Amino acid sequence: MSYIVPAEFVTKMVDAGESKIYMATRDALIRAYMAGAILALSAVFAVTVSVQTGSPILGAALFPVGFCILYLMGFDLLTGVFVLTPLALMDRRPGVTLKAVLRHWGVIFVGNFLGALTVAFLMAIVFTYGFSTPPSKVGEVISHIGENRTLGYKEYGAGGMLTIFVRGVLCNWMVSLGVVGAMISTTVSGKVIAMWMPIMLFFAMGFEHSVVNMFLFPSALILGGNFSIMDYMVWNEIPVVLGNLIGGLSLTGLTLYTTHMKTAPKRSFN
Repeated sequence: MSYIVPAEFVTKMVDAGESKIYMATRDALIRAYMAGAILALSAVFAVTVSVQTGSPILGAALFPVGFCILYLMGFDLLTGVFVLTPLALMDRRPGVTLKAVLRHWGVIFVGNFLGALTVAFLMAIVFTYGFSTPPSKVGEVISHIGENRTLGYKEYGAGGMLTIFVRGVLCNWMVSLGVVGAMISTTVSGKVIAMWMPIMLFFAMGFEHSVVNMFLFPSALILGGNFSIMDYMVWNEIPVVLGNLIGGLSLTGLTLYTTHMKTAPKRSFN
């Protein structure tokens, strides 16, 4: 069968988390860079489809193509390592320490950000004919996304901060299910289908993904968005990263690990 049962793929999750901790910094950085770049290009694709068709749901339905590509290529997103690497720590794998986990998160964050930022500059050139014209319609939409999802939250103060945090939690609940989805099948088609469903859901619902935002907000600033770098960090990236961490680890990683790998003793009716 091409489907791998939960007890088996959860072991694969822990093994994957351990292997990422031991990965050379160079390799981790390259894989994170490419993941950030591909996901950023996928975000451009989704916005372009939405603008051209006037149908945001169609853009959301096609956005997962980038996620599928990057995971099939073995690249890494911060949202994925938030889920996998702590499981290796909790499983007490040899040599896996909290310091090593945090260091790996830092490397992946830097790589994802640099990859997303590269695409932001490249697409800004495309949207403005080398900065010689105002942004195209798609570029203009992206600049407004940056404003709406920073200043739009800031307008509501603590309520806005809570909202963005919860959207980050819900986002990586779904995204991490996509990461796990790549492990539950031995066929490419099975992996793609399993990844596609939760990723489409998160994008269609407007949840907040820290790596997608690493592209959207720098891109919006380059294209003339009316908000500051501090607005982006305080009213988007930082609370979203925290929400992504808590959502993915608690709602996906810990639940699967606890019930499928550390299964409680079966009930006795004797």
